[in-house]
Amino acid sequence: MEVITVLHMNKGAGETSYAKNSTLQSKIISIAKPFVEEAILGNLCSDIPESLGIADLGCSSGPNALLVISKAIDIVHAKCVHMSRPAPEIRVYLNDLPSNDFNNIFMSLPDFHNKLKVEKGAGFGPCFVSGVPGSFYGRLFPSKSLHFVHSSSSLHWLSQVPSGLDSEAGITLNKGKLYISKTSPECVARAYADQFKRDFTLFLQSRSAEMVTGGRMVLSLMGRISGDPSAESAFLWELLSLALIAMASEGLVEETKVDSFNAPYYAPSTEELKWEITREGSFVLDYLETFEAGWDYFGCGEEYVQFSGQRVAKMVRAVVESMLESHFGGGILVVMDELFRRYADMVDDYLTKNRAKNILVVVSLTRKEAPRSP
Repeated sequence: MEVITVLHMNKGAGETSYAKNSTLQSKIISIAKPFVEEAILGNLCSDIPESLGIADLGCSSGPNALLVISKAIDIVHAKCVHMSRPAPEIRVYLNDLPSNDFNNIFMSLPDFHNKLKVEKGAGFGPCFVSGVPGSFYGRLFPSKSLHFVHSSSSLHWLSQVPSGLDSEAGITLNKGKLYISKTSPECVARAYADQFKRDFTLFLQSRSAEMVTGGRMVLSLMGRISGDPSAESAFLWELLSLALIAMASEGLVEETKVDSFNAPYYAPSTEELKWEITREGSFVLDYLETFEAGWDYFGCGEEYVQFSGQRVAKMVRAVVESMLESHFGGGILVVMDELFRRYADMVDDYLTKNRAKNILVVVSLTRKEAPRSP
């Protein structure tokens, strides 16, 4: 699976689109807002640069795409007003893989700019918004051009399916599973962990080169508290694999295709994240906090709405459908509705017996001063 060309959220605004099924991701952005505000104000505490570079990595599309950028601009504007200082020009970079629905974002920009003019007035500095297609597991921006970097619900996606998931004889080692399961061999979990370490190190190294000294970065991703990689959010993949295996037994999909599918996903533990940040060495770890992002209930304040299996299935479908189509071929489109109908039923059954949850990890980092040459 070529992740860079295959991985994208469902495009458009239809019933199975990401735009209509990204409630959980919106909740995650909301949870991380205090960290974003603290980080941006930390950037502005000593001086306000003439030109402020902000990047949102893994921006996707739909209603969430400009949420963090809008919040960041609000914070900068309020700080400038408080200090009686002219607002800087703001350079906004929206990044995702080339297959992302950038057209959806670009079509919303006229309204975005008009809203800025109305709310901030003519005295607010210019805001330049650019789309930057490419993998964030590598360089994307010029050296020392960014003051604030944000990424939400993205870093749990790997740059590739880990190597080492087949034996030397070509036998699938994770048969019947799409991700790490309690029955997966230890080498499978190790392969996933090793791939995440390589990817995350490259991510930190790339951002280190692109950020100014003292620049801040806030990352939110699915993770885990447990040392067991098959714990917490892995159940979503487990249920999807069970739905596919059941369909394979009826000849609706190829069993060998099910066996050979491995998700390019990894939910790291908090200890793994801390270790890799320390080992890479370019950033100070300011905060690392975990939150429960439940699948069975969602809401704000006292208003809670129970998630149905159908709703969860739509959210998962909006994220994984492109990968399934690429791996299984166009024929799976004929049975895609049936697959997620079964998946919805399995989720409903699971939620009657379990308190399902995902663990969200929010990390706030500051770019260290580069060591001086001797």
